[in-house]
Amino acid sequence: MRYLKLAATAVAVAALTACGGNAEPAAAPPPPTEAAEPAPPTEATEAAEPTAEAPPVDACALVPKEDAEKLAGTRLEDPVPVRETCTYSGPVSGPLAQVEVYVGDGAKKILDIDRDLDHEFETLSGIGDEAYLEDGAVFVHAAGVWVAIRLVRLDDPAKYHKPLTELARTVAGRL
Repeated sequence: MRYLKLAATAVAVAALTACGGNAEPAAAPPPPTEAAEPAPPTEATEAAEPTAEAPPVDACALVPKEDAEKLAGTRLEDPVPVRETCTYSGPVSGPLAQVEVYVGDGAKKILDIDRDLDHEFETLSGIGDEAYLEDGAVFVHAAGVWVAIRLVRLDDPAKYHKPLTELARTVAGRL
C-alpha cells in the first residue's frame, strides 16, 4: 500500500511537470524606462478650499487636571492623552478614581452604545446644544463637537451627579 501511494505521487509530479508546455524560457522583462520629469504647471493652481471640519479639540485642555480632581474629589495623576481622549487616574495608593474625557465621534459612540444598553439618562437643559447625564458619565454636544466625561469611583454614583453637571456646563462653555 505504501508503494502505491509513493507511485501515485510520482506520477502526479511527473504529469504536472510535463504540463509545463513550452520549454523555452520566458522572455526577459523590458528594460526600465526613465521617468519623465513633470512639466511645470502652465497656469496657477487654485488653493485648496478649506474644509468645514472643525479643528481638533484637546481633551486634556477641555478638562484640565484641576477640574478632573474637583470632579473626582481626590488627587489624580498627570493626564495621559491619547488621540481624542484624556485620562486622569488616581494614585496607586488610593482611593480608586479615574476621569476619562472623550472628544468627537468616540464620545457620541459611547452615548449610542449606552442607549442601546438601555441605560437611564437625564436630559440636562441649558447646557450646549444637548446634554445627558447618567450614573458615572455626562455627554455634551456643543459647537458641533461631542464630549463624554466618565467618572470611575466606588461611591454612590448619585453623589457625583451635581459635579458632573457642573463640569458639563463648563466644558460646553469652552467649546
